[in-house]
Amino acid sequence: MNMTPYEYTTPPVKKRGFFSVLSASIIGAVIGSGVTLYAAPHLGVLPIETKQTKIASTETKQETTENALSLQQTASTATNMIDAINQVADAVVGVVNIQKQTDFFSGSSSEQEAGTGSGVIFKKEGDSAYIVTNNHVIEGANKVEVSLSKGERVAATVVGADPLTDLAVLKIDGKYVKKVASFGDSSSLRIGEPVAAIGNPLGLDLSRTVTEGIVSGKRTIPVSTSAGEWELNVIQTDAAINPGNSGGALINSAGQVIGINSLKIAQEGVEGLGFAIPIQDAKPIIEQLMQYGKIKRPYLGVGLRDVSEIPADVRFEQLGLPENETNGVVVTAVEPSSPAAKAGLQAKDVITAINDTTINNVSELRKYLYTNTKVGETVQLHILRNGKSMTIPLQLSERKDQ
Repeated sequence: MNMTPYEYTTPPVKKRGFFSVLSASIIGAVIGSGVTLYAAPHLGVLPIETKQTKIASTETKQETTENALSLQQTASTATNMIDAINQVADAVVGVVNIQKQTDFFSGSSSEQEAGTGSGVIFKKEGDSAYIVTNNHVIEGANKVEVSLSKGERVAATVVGADPLTDLAVLKIDGKYVKKVASFGDSSSLRIGEPVAAIGNPLGLDLSRTVTEGIVSGKRTIPVSTSAGEWELNVIQTDAAINPGNSGGALINSAGQVIGINSLKIAQEGVEGLGFAIPIQDAKPIIEQLMQYGKIKRPYLGVGLRDVSEIPADVRFEQLGLPENETNGVVVTAVEPSSPAAKAGLQAKDVITAINDTTINNVSELRKYLYTNTKVGETVQLHILRNGKSMTIPLQLSERKDQ
């Protein structure tokens, strides 16, 4: 599958040690008026105020008023965003991924910073405070530390992480936390609405950097994760999002977090294309991670591959499909005692739909299962077996080895 080169905003690995021109008529009116006012006392007559002069004067006053109101509105908008940033900034932290590194020559190992990202403190309860960040910020870490607003670095515990949605929850001692961010409603965002991104681009030296922009769009984009391909709902913004911003806050003018900064376009010559996970999508993931330490998802218990990846002769000779058929998902293996095995699914079966929803590829199948079904639910799989159409009921269960 050809995909746009979206990449997570993971920082580089650290090693030791950015008057208008007036028209002729208006000029003439101004000069003419000046001459009349100057000459009138010497001529012994009063200047005549014409209807046109009155209109011009009224229009000038109206334009001046409109300009003043426009400036007031601009100043008010800027003030609102400044206030909003001040509400959230101290709740945005740095997240440090520490991994064991082995010396090639001596074989000895030591702990070193493998990278840094950002996080948002969203809850304080009892003696603990909780931070949401991106999974790719803490993935592979042996230890995680959090850098707070005043520069303190404290140990953090990973409460739970989900590679597919690229979210993770950390816990730190609550005594260090004075400020907690509040979540807004990302579903009500409008294109063109002002937003600001807060994070730590290029490392902790530039902590709590703020960039401002607008909501440029709402998208669904394909991403590659350590748990497989996924289609991620995102908020597109032109607020600059750089390596190290991952896990930081995208906020609205009310000072509410409406997105978790996560991605950028990794392509030369491209600017102003950053992406954040909508907070409405993040909240249920955060809640499950807080409760279970993982995401409980239904599973089939099969190996899968896109039909489009299978050579035409194999599709025709072994799967019984027309040579030009490229939609659907091929079952490559069935796990023993899995829901698929119990339902009678077989290798080489081609899944074409679930519950009458057409499935064109593995990503669509996974997306449907994880967003439209629940553990214990029975779904109807529409398959082709040796070219013949069949419908198989299958009861979903929870994967136990997650």
